[in-house]
Amino acid sequence: MPERSDIPPAPVLLGNEPGSFPHSVLAERHPAIIRQVRESFPYGPERHRVLDALLASCTKGVIEPLPADAPDRDRWTAWGADAHTGRSWFDVPWLWSESYFYRQLLEAVGYFTPGPWQGIDPFRPAKLAELDAPETDEELAALDALADRPAAEQDRALLHGSLWGNRADLGFRLSAAHDETSSHAPPLVADDSEALWSLLPPEGSATLCLIADNAGRELVPDLLLIARLLTQGRIARAVLHVKPYPYYVSDATHTDVLDALRRLTAAPGAAATYGRTLWSAMTDGRLTVRAHPFSSAPLPFAAMPGDLREELAAATLTIVKGDLNYRRLVGDRLWPPTTPFTDVTAHFPGPVAALRTLKSDVVTGLDAGTEAALVAAEGQTWRTGGTHALIQVRM
Repeated sequence: MPERSDIPPAPVLLGNEPGSFPHSVLAERHPAIIRQVRESFPYGPERHRVLDALLASCTKGVIEPLPADAPDRDRWTAWGADAHTGRSWFDVPWLWSESYFYRQLLEAVGYFTPGPWQGIDPFRPAKLAELDAPETDEELAALDALADRPAAEQDRALLHGSLWGNRADLGFRLSAAHDETSSHAPPLVADDSEALWSLLPPEGSATLCLIADNAGRELVPDLLLIARLLTQGRIARAVLHVKPYPYYVSDATHTDVLDALRRLTAAPGAAATYGRTLWSAMTDGRLTVRAHPFSSAPLPFAAMPGDLREELAAATLTIVKGDLNYRRLVGDRLWPPTTPFTDVTAHFPGPVAALRTLKSDVVTGLDAGTEAALVAAEGQTWRTGGTHALIQVRM
C-alpha cells in the first residue's frame, strides 16, 4: 500500500553526502564489518578473496549482481536489484544499499553455498560473547528484586527493558523508570506507553506480534516482555518475527532465539522462571517464531506482501522493535521530526507500536517543543547517538 498522498514528500535517505550518517555507515562501518568477519572464523583463501572483492566493491566500486544460481536471486530482482546493479553503493537508497551489503557479505562467506561454510552465521561469535557477558548476568539478577515490586511497576520495567535493550552500549535496565535525565530534554522523546497498555488489557485474548531487532542482550528483554504479558493474561498468544538469515550484524534469527532461551533457563532465580514460561509457551503454541522472507527485504513495510499483511492485520497489536524496523515502518526518509507518526504509519495493516532508541536520522511524531529543545542542546546528534528513545503507538 502506498504512503498517504497528503503527506508532504520527504527525501529518501542516500549515502552520497560526505559527512552524513548514511555515508559514514557505507564508507566506514561496512569495511570494518568485513574485517571483523574475516577474523571471526578461519576462512580459507577463496573466502578471503571474495571478501576482498566485496570490500573493493562497496567502497570504490559498483553494486554487483548475485550469482546466477543464488537461491534468492529472483526475490532480489523483485526487490529492485536490476535497477541498482552497476550503480555506486552510495547513490541508491540507503536502506537498499545496507540490506544488499549484508546479503553480499553472506555470499562472500559461503553461507548459501553447499560446502563447509553453508549455514554458518558469521556474526554468531559476537552474538554469543554478548549473551555470555557478565553484564547479562547482572541484568538477569535484577529480575529477582523486580519480583517484589507492584505489578504495574513490573510491567513498566519490562517494557522499558525491551525499549532500552536496543541501545547496545547500555544493554537494558530493569527498573521502574529509566533514570537518565537531561537538563534540556528527556531521553524518552515520545511516550505513548499508556496507549500501548490500553491495547493489551488483562483479559487474556490478545494476539501480539513482535518484530524483533537485535539478538543477545536486546532479544533477552524482548522475550522477558513476552513472558510477562503471557503470565499476566495481557496476551493469549505471541508471534515473534525474526530474520530468516544473519543480517545487520546482530539481528535475531531463530537460532538466536534458542540461544537466548537456553541462557534464561540456565540462569538462577527469576530469570529461569521466565525461561521456563517461554519454553512452555513455545511447546504448546502460545509463542511461535516466524521468519518471513520479507523480514530481510530492503524495502519499507508499506511494500509488505499480502500474506504478511493479513497476518499482522489479525494481530491485536504489532510491536516493531529497533532502529532499522522503525526506518522500514515510517519510510527511510528525512522527515521533519514533527511529521505525525499516525500519518506515516497509515499504511500498516493494524495497530502498531514502535519501541526504538534513536540511532539514525529518521524520526517522526515529535512535538515542536521537544524537537527545539533537542536541537538547542545537541544540534542534530540527538538523532543518531542512541541516547534518546521513543514509544509511539498508532491505534
